[in-house]
Amino acid sequence: MAQVNSPARPRKDRQFKIKEGADVFSPKDLIQLPRPGVAIVNPGEEDLVLIPVSQYSFETKKTNKTIYIAPLGSTVSPVEFPIITGGEVFFLDARTVAHVVGEAIYAVSLEYDGTLVQAPLPPYLVGSFPSGSSPTNFKFTGSKKAHTQAKDDVQHILVFSAKVYADYNLTAVKEQDEAWANRETSGKVYDGLYVRHWDEYSTDKKSRLFSVELSKRNGKWVLGTDFFKPLEGTEHYTPVEPFGGAEDYDVSGTQIVYTAKDPSVDEASHTRQNVYIAPLKGGVTPRALTTGHQGATHSPIFNPQGTVVIWTEMAKDGYESDRARLVVYDLETSARWYITEDWDRSVSEVVFAQDGKSLFVTASEHGHVKVFHLTIEFEDLKAAGHKPHPHKQPFALTEQHSSHGIYPLAGGKFVFTQSSLTGPNNVYLAELVPFDRSEVGNHGHIKTTQITKFGEKELKSYKLDEGEAFWFDGAHGKKVQGWSHKPRGYDAEAGSTKKWPTVFLIHGGPQGAWEDGWSTRWNPNVFAQQGYWVILINPTGSTGFGQDFVDAITEDWGGKPFVDLRKGWEYALKHYPIDSHRTVAAGASWGGFAINWIQGHPEYDFGFKALFCHDGIFDTRYGGYATDELFFWDHDFGGKPWDKHAGKIAEKFNPSEFVHKWSTPQLIVHGGKDYRLAETEGLSAFNALQQRGVPSRLVLFPDENHWVLKPANSLKWHYEVLRWFDEWVGEE
Repeated sequence: MAQVNSPARPRKDRQFKIKEGADVFSPKDLIQLPRPGVAIVNPGEEDLVLIPVSQYSFETKKTNKTIYIAPLGSTVSPVEFPIITGGEVFFLDARTVAHVVGEAIYAVSLEYDGTLVQAPLPPYLVGSFPSGSSPTNFKFTGSKKAHTQAKDDVQHILVFSAKVYADYNLTAVKEQDEAWANRETSGKVYDGLYVRHWDEYSTDKKSRLFSVELSKRNGKWVLGTDFFKPLEGTEHYTPVEPFGGAEDYDVSGTQIVYTAKDPSVDEASHTRQNVYIAPLKGGVTPRALTTGHQGATHSPIFNPQGTVVIWTEMAKDGYESDRARLVVYDLETSARWYITEDWDRSVSEVVFAQDGKSLFVTASEHGHVKVFHLTIEFEDLKAAGHKPHPHKQPFALTEQHSSHGIYPLAGGKFVFTQSSLTGPNNVYLAELVPFDRSEVGNHGHIKTTQITKFGEKELKSYKLDEGEAFWFDGAHGKKVQGWSHKPRGYDAEAGSTKKWPTVFLIHGGPQGAWEDGWSTRWNPNVFAQQGYWVILINPTGSTGFGQDFVDAITEDWGGKPFVDLRKGWEYALKHYPIDSHRTVAAGASWGGFAINWIQGHPEYDFGFKALFCHDGIFDTRYGGYATDELFFWDHDFGGKPWDKHAGKIAEKFNPSEFVHKWSTPQLIVHGGKDYRLAETEGLSAFNALQQRGVPSRLVLFPDENHWVLKPANSLKWHYEVLRWFDEWVGEE
């Protein structure tokens, strides 16, 4: 067996410690930083926002959960209300917060006089859900009349999801769970797909929607005891696993609209999700609003009047990264319109303004997730019928950072949550500033007020780098974007000629992007704070640069993206003070494929002294059989693994075919519960490196999935990655 002449292993007695201190933002600081969620506005008054926050402590080894309630339009500081037992929270009315703990729901009454927010009374029990049901993803209708065929209509309905077995019986879940846990055999039998999905083996227990009456009696909220099954008689499961949440459905005063996988097709081979509508209490078979020929759908919502539904829709079944267009559906006439056909962006979130005449949407654009505004001319849509008609372009209201969680208010105002490369989520109040929309350009203007300042105190002394976007000519002359992060200690005005060790990060997806938003994994500032210059490239296949750019990676994994990566690296070497003799590259998922691909292509001449592959692909063709979501491989390689055409593409871009060229020291990390890319991918790469005599190290996390999420494991991940970098390009 031929072996390579590998670089000598650094001395074994080298001691490594992660840099920490009052002026160093370390991995431990990242993990312990508060993690705010999305703001929820109180209905009616719209003068308070509720923000759930979690924070891990290495001292107590516990995650503390709390909620902050912040006034809108005043200078009063947010008030903290600890929720030691965890759970979910939402508003019942302008001055009452619901807190669900396990299977019990409590009400917390608030008082706010414009200067002080307080909860003077202890919480009281509103009611209970069946034992073992674990309800989640709550939505409350408010005081509108609920439609049902029964005579016991009530004014308030709470809708939620819970995982139940095939009998759709919420009250039997606990007993069925116990029977499953105490079964005498561990064998699982499958006659169809999925066998396993993301990080769990599939069972008969799946997510379904339920509804229950929730009314106010004698000044107190009371939960009903009858739980209705609006999806009964169907094989509709929502929210859609593994990542679906409350955004997968919406409620009006009478109905539920939701997205669910099409039960007529194999869900592992298809992305098709239909949008359905049903009465709040069921009793009527849900009606499909989609054509049944589309791909995935997301975020269905009602207009404030409950007469129109909008959702995002991808045209191609089997392609999870197709452009998400906005669909408008008139419930009164069953007319359907696609209103963003001329806009080359993929919509992420969508909400109606309170007047129902315009929309706020979010979409990725050039490394930022922006808020856009779009007016809907319903009369023009109805006049055009199903004929082609011109569409107005959404105009950007924000330009920087990453925004989400839009909540519309009266008078054209809205609340949104925003993070950046230098800080976690914070809440902002925005007001549209009038301007002439007939003028050239599609950018609006808003006046914003920052409501919360999460992380500001903790991050004040660290001087995190905001990141610098740069552009260069990539494959076929296309403009490609990258990000540069300066290391801690760099001073541009000092005139230093110092060259810096550098980390080159490659994102996964491959249809993803490095964006101006906070991340608790692969945070570029964590590497920069350890003394590395950090370069990130958004190559062909990245999102936010037009659909053609996204589509161009299809059947070309090892082609145009690597032209972009090479040209981006050349640009960085030319324009930044990088020590070309002390560089490393790292990537996860598709980025891990990229690391293994670079390993087998020394002719690219990157010059990296070490590599790091996290949950990456070693054998592309094998991945087409072993992954959970088969539609992904089928699309990106143009067919099934055994098809002649797809087989040739997989062989052409298969890292395992180039192992005879592997010679660069490499770290491999893989999760044992990663069913997207099985751990055998990491084991295979490590076996190959070891047999070739290439310095290599394998770190396995048996209890983690595609991501390393547990706090202690995350710290271990950072330690091993930074230790590996230090061994090969650290200071002497």
